Amino acid sequence: QKFLCSNCHNILKKALQTLCGHRYCSACLTWIVRNNKNAICQKCKEEDPNTLGEESLLAEDRAFGDAAINKEISELRVRCVTPGCSWSGVMKDFEEHQSLCEYALIPCHTGCGHVVMRRKLADHLENGCVNNVTVCQQCQCSLASSECQKQHQRKRWVKDEGVQCSFISINRIISCSFRLDRHLRTSSASRDGCCFSAVGCAFRGSKEKIQEHEKSAVGAHMLLLLQHMRHLQGSLCPKGFSPRPELSLKSAGKSLCELQLENKLHVFENIVAVLNKEVESSNLEILAFRRQSELDQNIIRGLELKIAELHQCLMQKDAGLSSLHKSLLFSEQASYDGIFLWKITEVGRKLQDSVTGRTVSLYSPAFYTAKYGYKVCLRVYLNGDGTGKGTHMSLFFVVMKGDYDALLPWPFRHKVTFMLLDQNNREHIIDAFRPDLTSASFQRPVNEMNVASGCPLFLPLAKLQSPKHAYVREDTLFLKCIIE
Repeated sequence: QKFLCSNCHNILKKALQTLCGHRYCSACLTWIVRNNKNAICQKCKEEDPNTLGEESLLAEDRAFGDAAINKEISELRVRCVTPGCSWSGVMKDFEEHQSLCEYALIPCHTGCGHVVMRRKLADHLENGCVNNVTVCQQCQCSLASSECQKQHQRKRWVKDEGVQCSFISINRIISCSFRLDRHLRTSSASRDGCCFSAVGCAFRGSKEKIQEHEKSAVGAHMLLLLQHMRHLQGSLCPKGFSPRPELSLKSAGKSLCELQLENKLHVFENIVAVLNKEVESSNLEILAFRRQSELDQNIIRGLELKIAELHQCLMQKDAGLSSLHKSLLFSEQASYDGIFLWKITEVGRKLQDSVTGRTVSLYSPAFYTAKYGYKVCLRVYLNGDGTGKGTHMSLFFVVMKGDYDALLPWPFRHKVTFMLLDQNNREHIIDAFRPDLTSASFQRPVNEMNVASGCPLFLPLAKLQSPKHAYVREDTLFLKCIIE
């Protein structure tokens, strides 16, 4: 069932899948949309008419080529059902076989109304086609080819000159022309040479390259055909042929050469018709490819928009994760009892940055004097600040804007003690101070943090870097702050 069209119920040809999931032939879908306004999928109606939705609406721009099902169909094993034909193969070769099947019934192109096998068309034209008639140059009779031939075989009007009846030559032209036309059509299936190789075209290549060559070399092929027909005329009208004097143009009607020309024109018309059909088929394929390309471009644009939306969503989630990460770090490092231990790593590099001015000072993470107390932090100048610049390490205390400032007494009054820990636990550096209640540094913060206040001469740099002490070990130092 999956290989059948939802409209014609035949094998799918250039299958298209609609938004509702059903499949149609490309031509069927085009016909339905063209002849029905707001066409609804027939399969959806049959399956459950109560659940019809927007996806059941049929439109060419709402369907897409089903490459997978087309590939499966092209590989199906099939056989020709024409009586007498034993051909079998795969579906993708069947259409080519249909145009060449010798057992297929086709109408006679002269319009006589007969339908004959393709393989017997030549015999029909020569012996049985009532429309395949001509005017004999000797008897002025309009007869079928077989009758005219029998009549003049009996009379033998021109036996002394050794020249055949003009109708016999005409019959040869018709027969040769038909065989040439049939040969060209048969040769078109060749995968090695151009279908015009019979008239002198030497191009050879793959099937795809041959198709491109036939489309681009129409003019050259027409010249080859013209040369071939001229050669055929020369072979059928030899120089030694001279009609009897009494058979003048006025008495005989059409001359042999005129009849030859008419037959050539007929062959050319057939060839041009075939070429026009090929061009029309190529134009339809190009239009289909363009339409499919437009559908693909629309799909690509839709996917690009979705990717942009996903990218924006991903950026927002990254920002949220970053914020959560910062909050987690703060909660891990925060202290709520007024005692804070600050670990500073890469001391050598950070001291050099302070000397060069790249990063003059460092801020510690915030901590609290109590769970709902003052929010504070430390600020250190490794190369000193103010009076201690270049000679001492300066350490300051900073009061920050907190969540509970409205409930706390101001100014800040608590004693602050600084400690630089000796990692050998021998001689810690300790300094302490009580806040100056008149200083703006200890009033309720208006901005995110107040001006830092503390010890500009906290520790000489020479002592910080002295090998006698272990204030810096493995490029790391520890500062401690105690708020009483």
